[in-house]
Amino acid sequence: MSRHSADGAHRVNRADGTDRAAVAVAPRAPLNVARRPDPVTEPPVVRWILTGVALLFLALFLVVPLVAVFYQALNKGLGFYLESLADPDALSAIKLTVSTAAIAVPLNLVFGLAASWCIAKFEFRGKALLTTLIDLPFSVSPVISGLIYVLLFGAQGWFGPWLQAHDVQIIFAVPGIVLATIFVTFPFVARELIPLMQAQGNDEEEAAHVLGASGWQIFRRVTLPNVKWGLLYGVILCNARAMGEFGAVSVVSGHIRGQTDTMPLHVEILYNEYNFSAAFAVASVLALLALVTLALKLLAERHMSAELSAARDVPAYAGPVTPAPASQPGSQPGSQPGSEPGSRTASQTTSQSVNASQPHPLKQGEL
Repeated sequence: MSRHSADGAHRVNRADGTDRAAVAVAPRAPLNVARRPDPVTEPPVVRWILTGVALLFLALFLVVPLVAVFYQALNKGLGFYLESLADPDALSAIKLTVSTAAIAVPLNLVFGLAASWCIAKFEFRGKALLTTLIDLPFSVSPVISGLIYVLLFGAQGWFGPWLQAHDVQIIFAVPGIVLATIFVTFPFVARELIPLMQAQGNDEEEAAHVLGASGWQIFRRVTLPNVKWGLLYGVILCNARAMGEFGAVSVVSGHIRGQTDTMPLHVEILYNEYNFSAAFAVASVLALLALVTLALKLLAERHMSAELSAARDVPAYAGPVTPAPASQPGSQPGSQPGSEPGSRTASQTTSQSVNASQPHPLKQGEL
């Protein structure tokens, strides 16, 4: 039953005699519900304590030693610092370290690209074994790896007599240092590229192959541009480890001053001779290289994270858009002649499902 109110609004009485408008306008009583704490957020006190512990740990074990290295290096003045770096033995150690890294890093770059492409893009027998062998230097002590080369190429090793007969020296020479450095650093590039290539998948390579690209063209114009920042990240880590390696190089070098001493070994010799300022001067060069490596690592890590996010968020290709046929008078848009409104034929459903499951053939543009 309806009636008109004084303000002209049309109101309808409910069966129980109450007014609908009155019921709608009546304010609700506030609900006294206790707010639950966020289960994934710690209390402020806990967050402050954890942050303080982390900052204290970084200050004690990273910032303080780094400051101490540069303080001790410049303790006797800038002149003595430069004189220590200009020493012939120091220059020889710096030159040997740089040359060893210049040989080991490109070789590990080639191996890392080949191994990661093989593991991430193909299925073959022995794939798990190859992945395990790549991780071998992470589980073996560098000293043990250096000792392995001594047992292989030393004077009493398996190939020692043959090497001596042909006047080839590997142990206690530069080739042994390069071999030991390659062994301890070859997982870095592969281990950075494998997850990146697996996340990107094979869609773009398959599309390029369908378009007629050769294997080298696919690698150069599709695969390599997609992993360039991950590759740079692995090269940076590999170079940092190659320049700072001590254990394996110490075993195979023989500590011949001015010939087979790298920078870490030269720092040890100077420190054992109680020439602390000169030792810290050479160590400061390694510290500067570490800081530069850290800056480049952060840059490459940021770009690599962006590429991983982009690879995971690429939408599926839904196929070409087919224009709907003109609708007849009296029929709904999109319906076929002679079909009921809202129904689909079997061919339409099948073609749409196939198009939705097809990957996009070109995500980066045509070759």
